[in-house]
Amino acid sequence: MTNTLKIGIAGLGNVGTGLIARLQEQEKLRLSGQIEITGVSARNRSRARPVSIDEYSWYDDPVALAEAEETEVFVELMGGSDGPAKLAVEAALKLSKPVVTANKALIAEYGETLAQIADKSQTPLLFEAAVAGGIPIVRAVRESFSGTQIRSIKGILNGTCNYLLTEMMESGRSYDDVLADAQRLGYAEADPFLDVSGTDAAHKIAILSSLGFAVPMDFSRVKIGGVDTISLKDLELAGKLDHKIKLIAEARQTQDGVICRVEPVLLPKTSPLAQIDGPLNAVQIETEHAGNYTLTGPGAGSHPTASAVLGDLSVLLSGQNKAVLGMKVGDLNNPFCDQAQMSTAQSKYLIRVDLLDKAGALASLTEELAKSDVSVEALLQDSAGTSESAPVAIMTHNCSLAAAEEAVKHVNSLEAVLHPARLIRIETN
Repeated sequence: MTNTLKIGIAGLGNVGTGLIARLQEQEKLRLSGQIEITGVSARNRSRARPVSIDEYSWYDDPVALAEAEETEVFVELMGGSDGPAKLAVEAALKLSKPVVTANKALIAEYGETLAQIADKSQTPLLFEAAVAGGIPIVRAVRESFSGTQIRSIKGILNGTCNYLLTEMMESGRSYDDVLADAQRLGYAEADPFLDVSGTDAAHKIAILSSLGFAVPMDFSRVKIGGVDTISLKDLELAGKLDHKIKLIAEARQTQDGVICRVEPVLLPKTSPLAQIDGPLNAVQIETEHAGNYTLTGPGAGSHPTASAVLGDLSVLLSGQNKAVLGMKVGDLNNPFCDQAQMSTAQSKYLIRVDLLDKAGALASLTEELAKSDVSVEALLQDSAGTSESAPVAIMTHNCSLAAAEEAVKHVNSLEAVLHPARLIRIETN
């Protein structure tokens, strides 16, 4: 007897239509049964789409699709942490119907609540597609590495930001120019805020931190910085110091708890993550006993993300069911680092300023750093050219974040500093 899953798909954007296209040719796939699409839902029924949906029942309301008798598995591809997506997923889980979702915001912000509903009724809630597109990182962290302690999970989790930084450096064009091109090419949304602010990557690292370190699924504990403040000059100066700037999402176990953050970071050019360019994603996992691993691939897009959704549907066909977050929600009690603990953590930093090109300006700058016990490891002063100011990049020795932030305040008080100094953490190999 053929094993068959009857699914309802809510959301018919790039991922939804990509999934339908794959399922319409599923004889080419290595599935252990058949997947039958019984119904679909989206905001606009008449919108032109690259696949035909005429043979499927149409639902204006995704909640109705989730509750429909013919829907055995609900596939949520609408996006958004609140509203119809959350209501429909809750409706399916309360009826003990398995859910597959690509919705990172929903899982990051309401993952614990949904996991409690799912675990209570032993109903699968799968979200491989919510993090890093086609890279199978969720299953790897939750299951493959469950037999070893994870020291850190870090990576490039937003292809839009990585494309922007790569293209700026390679083309020598400004952030605004490259962003406009990225929007035309479809790498960036018309409203790019979630990507460039670091919020998208923060949703993803919040999910991975809970799976990897048993901390509560608490998006508010992620410290977030974006690439919208990074200029071409920052990238050029970093390059002259043999570094690259990348937006890095990181969750790391420390003695004081788990640090979870997203921010632009200076990486040595020899770093594996520094060599990930364009819209690609990469995730590094450092473990206590099993070694270190790097997974790389497309982090978004119709086919990679649809492949991740199909991977979850394949799990359902095989009858497997794991705890949603790897363990019971009540056991997610590993603490986060608080802000005071993070402020004492030691690291090297880049302090970048535009300094008036006049005698004594550089000396006054280093004097202000010394007041905060921040010492200089390397200093690069670029040519002022025809400008009245010269870009200056300072690489510090190891110091606390609190000391570096205090030093920046002192630097910003100087009359010779034209714009607020930029502080960027430096990571060594």
